[in-house]
Amino acid sequence: MSAEDATVTAERAATPTDEWPSVTAIIPTRDRPEMLRRAVLSVLGQRYEGDVECLVIFDRQEPARPDVAVQGNRVLNIGRNVRTPGLAGTRNSGALIAAGEYVAFLDDDDEWHPDKLLRQMEALRREPGASMATCGIVLASGGKTHTRVPRETSVTLDDLTTSRRAEVHSSTLLMRRDRFIDEIGLIDEEIPGSYGEDYDVLLRAAKIAPLVAVTEPLVTVNWTVSYFNDRWQTMVEAIHYHLEKHPELKTPRNLSRMYGRLAFAHAASGEARQARSWARRSIGLNWMQPRGYIAYLVSWGVLRPAWVVKAAHAVGRGV
Repeated sequence: MSAEDATVTAERAATPTDEWPSVTAIIPTRDRPEMLRRAVLSVLGQRYEGDVECLVIFDRQEPARPDVAVQGNRVLNIGRNVRTPGLAGTRNSGALIAAGEYVAFLDDDDEWHPDKLLRQMEALRREPGASMATCGIVLASGGKTHTRVPRETSVTLDDLTTSRRAEVHSSTLLMRRDRFIDEIGLIDEEIPGSYGEDYDVLLRAAKIAPLVAVTEPLVTVNWTVSYFNDRWQTMVEAIHYHLEKHPELKTPRNLSRMYGRLAFAHAASGEARQARSWARRSIGLNWMQPRGYIAYLVSWGVLRPAWVVKAAHAVGRGV
């Protein structure tokens, strides 16, 4: 895909130095100009000596260059999503035209801390075989903040199939562009509603090699009520998709978690019979998995789905 195909504007990033490789930060966006401006500034303000291209890809809207100052070896380019509408296609459109030797993702409502790229590139130097780099996050939700930091400096496939590892957020990821495109593979655009597309790419990366993790919170994730909270059927379809695509997810503990999600989604949709069936399966695999019990309560009308989601977010968790 050419730069012209994606209607990229402005100059391309400079040639990377041997000392600090060039990085392209890909920011997918749609109709959030103020949040986008904040995200762009967090990229341009990195305390990283290498060249940084901030590449903003607009999804289903006309590209409009953010009004920010660009100085030194920083470049701001804009383009449009020319692939599948949605987050996956938008990220892939950016990755395919990125000028940097490395690519990183940043959601338009999140922010990088000033040393994010520097700390991660140092970690990749120590572990050059790592598939990606990640780091901790500060989760901001409802006026409160929660810090989520990787427990170890390595995130393995076993780690990801034992737990979703919410701290390994898409806005933390940094990887070689050629490795992402040629080995790990582009973001899966077939996942229903792009639900869990970041988890899918993490699993594929971890099958190649562990991720290296900086055990510091270097990204602020501004968490609002999930887009999927009123799209429960999409969530159900996507969970079945992931289970079919990744057999390694079918361990008892992980199946209990995913069945609990299915139970809650069915309960939130008003499908009480299906909800209780999946809840029984979830609890049968792991009696300590809370989602099954919560799904029962929602299916009986004791709890409202919106209240459950709000309560989970209040403590920095998802359903």
